[in-house]
Amino acid sequence: MTEILTPDQIAHYEEHGYLVLERHLPEAVLTSLRAEIARFEDEARAMTASNDRLDLEDSHTPETPRLRRIKLPHRISEPIRDLMYSDLILAPARDLIGDSLRLHTTKLNMKSAGYGAAVEWHQDYAFYPHTNDDILAIGVIIDDMESENGPLMVYPGSHKGPVYDHHVDGVFAGAFLPEEVGLNQADAVELKGPAGSISIHHGRIVHGSALNTSDRSRRILFYEMMAADAFPIMGSMTKWDGIEDYNTRLLCGEPTLNPRLKDIPVRIPQPQPDVPISIYEIQKGLTKRAFGTIK
Repeated sequence: MTEILTPDQIAHYEEHGYLVLERHLPEAVLTSLRAEIARFEDEARAMTASNDRLDLEDSHTPETPRLRRIKLPHRISEPIRDLMYSDLILAPARDLIGDSLRLHTTKLNMKSAGYGAAVEWHQDYAFYPHTNDDILAIGVIIDDMESENGPLMVYPGSHKGPVYDHHVDGVFAGAFLPEEVGLNQADAVELKGPAGSISIHHGRIVHGSALNTSDRSRRILFYEMMAADAFPIMGSMTKWDGIEDYNTRLLCGEPTLNPRLKDIPVRIPQPQPDVPISIYEIQKGLTKRAFGTIK
């Protein structure tokens, strides 16, 4: 018995590696999330550089503040933490990868109107390989998401393929060019939807997002999680401070000391560049880009 997803939705996820549930969240939840974002935007106005809470656009100034990411928002926002533990988020995840789930990370990505940075094509699993790939990210779409907003884009079915090389000159750069590995840009699908929708994408699916060229902000909150029996492989970018700490990240169900092994491709994201741990900073190591850059 599933909690929320239909058999057709589960089959679509398994075949294509993604799912969109339109208008999944009540308006009250969106109102609380937007209020939290406004609070952090006010905080950013006094900043001149990114810190361990907030990641600023390269074009940010105190006079024209542009916030790119709220880091680990579940640690600094009660509404975001409460939503993470709710059935609105966990029920569809349990339907797809099992009853026991562990948190990998959270982030709230924000693309300012006309300025929001692109995220180059990549696979999450390239950053954090595990013993199995029951790994997914749930994206909470906070604003109406259309093509001009720079929505998340995915290559359907790519979660069944290889883990591509995300290195440049032997250093992990966190991205690659799809055309160089035989992927056709015309096959990419935009995960769009009205505010309150959620997207779900598999940890191995190839995905990215273009610049926000619209006159509206584009904000999406990601909860990334895995089955509790998926353990990080040495060299992964997953934080590991021992099993006691790891078990504090359990979202629901029971912990285990028995990793489940699956015969899947693995590529270790090492060596790391000498930059802050941020996909935006890591991807600056690219020599070629699929998307434009902010002017």
